[in-house]
Amino acid sequence: MERTFIMLKPDAVKNKHIGDILQRIEKEGFKILGLKFLKLSLEDAKQFYKVHAARPFYNDLCNYMASGPIVAAALERDNAVLHWRDVIGATDPKEAKAGTIRALFAESKEANAVHGSDSVENALQEIAFFFKGYELN
Repeated sequence: MERTFIMLKPDAVKNKHIGDILQRIEKEGFKILGLKFLKLSLEDAKQFYKVHAARPFYNDLCNYMASGPIVAAALERDNAVLHWRDVIGATDPKEAKAGTIRALFAESKEANAVHGSDSVENALQEIAFFFKGYELN
């Protein structure tokens, strides 16, 4: 079984899509290993997204992610990383396939409802950023 990390971003929380997205997670066969509702500090957002520090969107992304509560989750299933990325769709909701989470719930390319790890290695690092080992089932 493979693990992945996901976040429901401030726009998804603000727009009351938590239940719909969690239902989709279970429908897609993921096991929820850990789930947290929290608000990132700006410092935490900068640390989490430090891989993007040199990119022009970095400060806007960090400010956005610290702007409201998020839901962080560690998930497990076969082929978890790629399956989740298929379920969420393209970063830009205008390019996302019909029925994907971003096509259904994203507001824009920036406020795109969810985050998903892009590799197994990054998933493990991202899970460790938010969860201590004993917090995962």
